[in-house]
Amino acid sequence: MTSINTNSSAQAALQTLRSVNQGLNQTQNRVSSGYRVENASDNAAYWSIATTMRSDNKALSAVSDALGVGAAKVDTAYTAMDSAIDVVTEIKAKLVAATESGVDKAKVQEEIGQLQQQLLSIAQSASFNGENWVAGAAGTKSVVSSFVRDGSNAVSVKTTDYVLSSSSMGNVLFGMSAGSVETSTGILGTSSGATGSIYSMSITNFTAGQIQTALTNVESALKAMTSAGAALGSLSKRIELQDDFVNALSDSIDSGIGRLVDANMEEESSRLSALQTQQQLAIQSLSIANSSSQNILSLFR
Repeated sequence: MTSINTNSSAQAALQTLRSVNQGLNQTQNRVSSGYRVENASDNAAYWSIATTMRSDNKALSAVSDALGVGAAKVDTAYTAMDSAIDVVTEIKAKLVAATESGVDKAKVQEEIGQLQQQLLSIAQSASFNGENWVAGAAGTKSVVSSFVRDGSNAVSVKTTDYVLSSSSMGNVLFGMSAGSVETSTGILGTSSGATGSIYSMSITNFTAGQIQTALTNVESALKAMTSAGAALGSLSKRIELQDDFVNALSDSIDSGIGRLVDANMEEESSRLSALQTQQQLAIQSLSIANSSSQNILSLFR
């Protein structure tokens, strides 16, 4: 039955066209944005996971930056320690030269004095961003190393620690007091009996026995400094490995987020073409359905 009041065919065709247009709009949004899940309304669960992981990835980016700062601090300390080892080795050579009979110890001491001042200069200058790891009071220095989300969704920041010790066999050249280098503590500042510390000793009036004692003290200092340099080198390597891991982890998280929310562009391209064809057919069907009412006029002519 054909009715001029109700056109069921046109209603069906219009409903189909609306459905096709809705699908076409959705596909066009995916093609333009590149996302299959862009809003919570697209898929609440995947959107929630992706949003959380994007937030965590920004935290990992901050960790990578912090590792860069930490690496700079450690590298500065290592460079200072390595330079100090070279200077103390020179002092050791001067002490050996002073054991020769007839050598003017006062002249040798002049050279040693300059080397001692160089050691203080190295310790004072080895600061990065206000932190000095070769001249400091006993305490702990920390480098941010990771951002962790555990199984219960609790988050925390982990650090890598480096403990400073200002003893004669510790890992700092000098101690620190009230923001100033303390030349009476640390590997080079701690006094060793009658010969004094590496920094304060003066061999001008030393006997052969005292020079030998000074040599022994210098050798002990070199041992402590070498140990400290090795520890700094190991820490630098660990920071480098952690930075590589954080960057790789960030890339993996990005990839995982993409699997959840990114649109498959090949699939969307095919769907877009199909929906555009369906839209044309639906428009044609609606036009045909609407024209059926016009055909009734011919029955009354």
